[in-house]
Amino acid sequence: MLTDDYFRIGTILKPKGLKGELHIYVDFEGLEAVKFSTIFIEITGKLVPYFVSSIKYLQKNAAYLILEDVDTIEKASLLVKKHIYLPNKLKPKRKKQEFTLFDLEGFTAVDVNEGVLGIITAVHEYPRQIIAAVNFRNKEILFPLNEEIIKGIDVVKEIVTVDLPEGLLDVYLD
Repeated sequence: MLTDDYFRIGTILKPKGLKGELHIYVDFEGLEAVKFSTIFIEITGKLVPYFVSSIKYLQKNAAYLILEDVDTIEKASLLVKKHIYLPNKLKPKRKKQEFTLFDLEGFTAVDVNEGVLGIITAVHEYPRQIIAAVNFRNKEILFPLNEEIIKGIDVVKEIVTVDLPEGLLDVYLD
């Protein structure tokens, strides 16, 4: 199974209790609205299907998940720190006016101090943060995309203005 046909919804953090319940970190907004009975867990580079018995959403980024055939803490422990996926066909369609940080790929990044950094070549999602990649002076630099860093986005001109932390570029250029 190719992960291109699937989208990541979260990561298994730890077992909860002794009967195989899993505490998961949900990094996909709007998962509560998606109806699914099967998830796919990445194990040694392959996506393995698991049937969902129940899922209980706690708050914005957390849920408890019960899977069929995962009924002991030992079985649950084997799945800790594994990524969870759903098929792309279940991914909700976005409205055109909905703009996310992932839409910044292809935009020109401009630092308030350094000037033009370059075109954002990729936007990576990691637990708890989203990272942009830019080729600057023949080196790939990575920086977080968050409210502290982003100072403005011009959707028409495709420019994102950022204020990178002092010394971040030096880490990549030295």
